[in-house]
Amino acid sequence: MKYLLTVLLGLALLPGYSQDAKSSIVQILERQQDCWNKGDLDCFMVGYWESDSLMFIGKEKVYYGFQNTLDRYLKTYPDRDAMGQLTFKFKSMSPLGTDAFYVVGSYHLARTVGDLSGHFTLLWRKIDGSWVIVADHSS
Repeated sequence: MKYLLTVLLGLALLPGYSQDAKSSIVQILERQQDCWNKGDLDCFMVGYWESDSLMFIGKEKVYYGFQNTLDRYLKTYPDRDAMGQLTFKFKSMSPLGTDAFYVVGSYHLARTVGDLSGHFTLLWRKIDGSWVIVADHSS
């Protein structure tokens, strides 16, 4: 009975908790968008888990690790013309518990060298009190 009460109390608190998590995640994504639009990839990467276990899934392969993900961004977007202006749109944000979130959205890069658009799925985890992207699938 005590276990059931704990579970029910946890479920009752989840909607409020998930709103706080959603708000935090949206703020991080908005900051990433601003950093990108200033041409600051180091700032943009602050939303990612600084770990060798970070996973970035692109159209050509899977990259493991924070540094490999940053290196991929630096190679793919070597200058401001290649980076352009980033806009995110969010399709859905779903809690997967109290320490995980699943986000689906789209991105658009307005660029003089040709626009790029696509979709992304992000797996977020709350690690050491901070929300971070632990897996990113962008195409």
